[in-house]
Amino acid sequence: MEIIPAVDLRGGRVVRLIQGDPSRETRYSQDPAAVAREWERRGAPRLHLVDLDGALLGSPANQQALREILRVIRIPAQVGGGLRSLEAVRAALDLGAAVAIVGTAAIRDAGFLEAACAAFPGRVALGLDARAGMLLTSGWVEVTVIRATDLARRVSDFPLAAIIYTDIQRDGMLEGPDLPGLAAMAAVTRVPLIASGGIGSERDIHALKALAPPVGGAIIGKALYDGRLTLEAALHAAAGTSC
Repeated sequence: MEIIPAVDLRGGRVVRLIQGDPSRETRYSQDPAAVAREWERRGAPRLHLVDLDGALLGSPANQQALREILRVIRIPAQVGGGLRSLEAVRAALDLGAAVAIVGTAAIRDAGFLEAACAAFPGRVALGLDARAGMLLTSGWVEVTVIRATDLARRVSDFPLAAIIYTDIQRDGMLEGPDLPGLAAMAAVTRVPLIASGGIGSERDIHALKALAPPVGGAIIGKALYDGRLTLEAALHAAAGTSC
């Protein structure tokens, strides 16, 4: 299981939000590239880069910061936030992203997701952000009537790089991941699953590893930035070794 540090961008800075609420923001750095390099230096196998402004506005808004990060790191990165057209997906990949994450546009239009997968097979991930199992869009502000498991089932045969499942109620709360929700997701799709939201301890990582079928990765943000969990400890927990 991969441990994937999150680098969330807002106004060119590295920040974290609690439960996706822009009014509950903590700023960590004005140098996103330095943050990304540090995670790479400490052993991260991959980074999760999110343009929060792009997610809220509907189009990419932190291109300069993303460009600089992707220029200086050597590990792969998955990039999301405001990618709502094939042109935006292509631009993210051309910028250097290994994988482009789509969410809102794919939830609203299944044809868009199918077209993106056909154009970039294996390089598109589907981001599913849910509260009580129901999907939200547009930077977590619009509630839909679509269940995350229903959409995951429908795209099971798409050539996706991954499905990234975030429980919004747990995001930034450090209270553990949504294990029942993740198990339900894993049971209905053959697409590799990445867990996000609430992961705050080695115990949480062990719990994710114990799921059957297992998840392929865990995105961790606040726990790493606040020092509650070190990247080294998280990597060892995922590998089943001791520090």
